[in-house]
Amino acid sequence: MAYLIVFAMLAGSFPSFAQAGSNPPVDEDAERQQLLERMETLTGVPWAYLAAVDQYERNIQRVRKDLNKRKGLIAIAVPSDKWCGSINPDQQDVIPESIRFFGGIGMDGNGDGKADPKDPLDVLYSITRFLRERGLSRNDIRIGLWDYYQHPVTVDLITHLAKIYETFDTIKLDKHAFPIPLRYNYTYHNTWGDRRGFGGLRIHEGTDIFADYGTPVLSTSYGYVELKGWNRFGGWRLGIRDGKNNYHYFAHLASYRKGLKKGDIVKPGDVLGYVGSSGYGSPGTSGKFPPHLHYGIYKFNGRTTFSFDPYPYLKAWERKAYKKLREERKKKRASQRKKTR
Repeated sequence: MAYLIVFAMLAGSFPSFAQAGSNPPVDEDAERQQLLERMETLTGVPWAYLAAVDQYERNIQRVRKDLNKRKGLIAIAVPSDKWCGSINPDQQDVIPESIRFFGGIGMDGNGDGKADPKDPLDVLYSITRFLRERGLSRNDIRIGLWDYYQHPVTVDLITHLAKIYETFDTIKLDKHAFPIPLRYNYTYHNTWGDRRGFGGLRIHEGTDIFADYGTPVLSTSYGYVELKGWNRFGGWRLGIRDGKNNYHYFAHLASYRKGLKKGDIVKPGDVLGYVGSSGYGSPGTSGKFPPHLHYGIYKFNGRTTFSFDPYPYLKAWERKAYKKLREERKKKRASQRKKTR
């Protein structure tokens, strides 16, 4: 209870928790991370896991019509049966004592005497205490996440995202990169949804970027390497999960970057492997089509995984890459002119 009071005092310094009508925060990501880091100091639960739970909730709220999109620093939404207790006759209960009696997880995090599931401090405090009761080791936290979500994919996504945050020590990881270096020859157009015949009639769930054998393939995002190996359709392929719950799929590779393994953390522009024509058969099959990178994006909505068209994203990342290249060349020319004066 002592650190609950301290936490409430600390949270009072965050403008996002002030009353309506206050000025919006300048950098909400930095403010959120600061709050979560203070929560770790007070409770021992690593801030990266709390941030990963919050971001996971944000991700599924964006793609699910049946979920309300919570605004503010904390997006975690606790279902009423978990908050109040499944056998609680009052599923709108905000009295901490009765919630505890019926086995709910809802607690008072801001010291106002109520356990309000719409109050971000109450929610964050309640989730943190729920995880803390299971223990503070990585395995203990995974158990806590399983007890709460009861879904193995969700547990993996949150723990993988936490590792990304731990690696870069920030939740501000929005940069992207085009998957082929601009200095190499390549071509592509929108092929998402085209018919495919190998292995049965199906649609093409990605964009094909044609390039020469051995052209480097770059990571398009910050992410966690979830998958590496052979697939009869995609050949040598990689699957990388980013912080927005996008699963980036790279297929038909000739080879991988030396030392790259499942569980690694990557950033935009990191070399992942090299363009090839592997696939459409048993391990090692190659040459059944011209060399190219098949790039796809998938998303998990808390229930199922679905693909969506990556072409608009590729075009946007390519434009940004060319803009950056032009700016770098401009700076270089300006620097050279100064040296010759």
